[in-house]
Amino acid sequence: MNDIPYAMRYMAAQRKGDITMKLENYEVHLPNYSIGDKIYDKIGPVCESYGKKVLVIGGRKALAAAYDKIRSYVDQTNLEIIGKEIYGENCTYATVEKLRAMPLYQEADMVFGVGGGKALDTVKCLCITDDKPVFAFPTIASNCSACTSVSIMYNEDGTFLKPHFFIRPVMHSFIDTEIIAKAPSQYMWAGIGDTYAKYYEATISSRDEQLEHFTALGVAVSRMCCDPLIQYGPKALEDHKKGLCTYDVEQVVLAIVVTTGIASIFLTKDYTPDYNSGLAHAIFYAMTSYPVIEERHLHGEVVGFGILLALLVDQQYDEFEKIYRLNRAVELPVSLEDIEITDEQWDECMDRIPEMSDVAHYPYKVTKEMLTEAMDRLKERVRRDNEEE
Repeated sequence: MNDIPYAMRYMAAQRKGDITMKLENYEVHLPNYSIGDKIYDKIGPVCESYGKKVLVIGGRKALAAAYDKIRSYVDQTNLEIIGKEIYGENCTYATVEKLRAMPLYQEADMVFGVGGGKALDTVKCLCITDDKPVFAFPTIASNCSACTSVSIMYNEDGTFLKPHFFIRPVMHSFIDTEIIAKAPSQYMWAGIGDTYAKYYEATISSRDEQLEHFTALGVAVSRMCCDPLIQYGPKALEDHKKGLCTYDVEQVVLAIVVTTGIASIFLTKDYTPDYNSGLAHAIFYAMTSYPVIEERHLHGEVVGFGILLALLVDQQYDEFEKIYRLNRAVELPVSLEDIEITDEQWDECMDRIPEMSDVAHYPYKVTKEMLTEAMDRLKERVRRDNEEE
């Protein structure tokens, strides 16, 4: 028995109900948000109580897309924009320190973070650490950074460093669907894959466990990371490609940015990835060894492919068929060829995946044999599809 790692013994005892749950003192802070095509008119009512002077920090493209609209609404309030700054190139601690040293940052009462995940994560790490009021203005729908209590930090060479957790998210997120609808559609496309993964990975990782209240809430909320994408995803992506701000687009944006953010806050409240990751992410991280993944493919795109294999490994064949059809409908990958990975490279990945931390909390040991069988099933499904076309 002592040869079995402690974590695995603890999980087994927990699933059998042999672990006594203890009373804890803890706090959870959930995101506040406004969504719509004209919600910047809420900037005054929401932000004025935090002071007057505003520093806007964001990505170059994001500021080009959103700054003028933000400023036009700020001009109708008692707030004053004292500066506009490009955040940098990546979410690193060095970038955070560079921004912290700016006199304008020291002068500002609050910061408006504008952009995608890396820009918002940088501003969150800067401001939440300093307890300076910060507000998020997401310009793409590829991730849930605008509503989460974590920043994903990178090394200076662009490689992943670690998650940096906070006790709370930003003060408020202003999710302008008109701006998001005019952004490149590949961001929402990839966001769909990363978002439905939340549901499947959370439910598999927590299976048969006696869960804390916050973890159980996260698992329950994760269902809403999947269902709206199946219902609205194909039409939303079609509308997005035309730059249209429609009800379908709004529902998908809510799933990607808000629902996933709320689920993640509950699932990572104990600052571990145990319930917030899984086999699909292990597949992604194993494939990042090959430059083509980072250079030519998006995170959610590859995770969306990985979920197909995760569902086959888990023998959820009906769910696999549901997601396979969705991937086909929105042109997310369904084969190694779609993500430019060779069979030889996949064989190397299969040696690494079972030992990755993303599957350490799985209800069973993922093996190379399971992965091989899953890939064979997936290839057969694609072959049948191709024959019917």
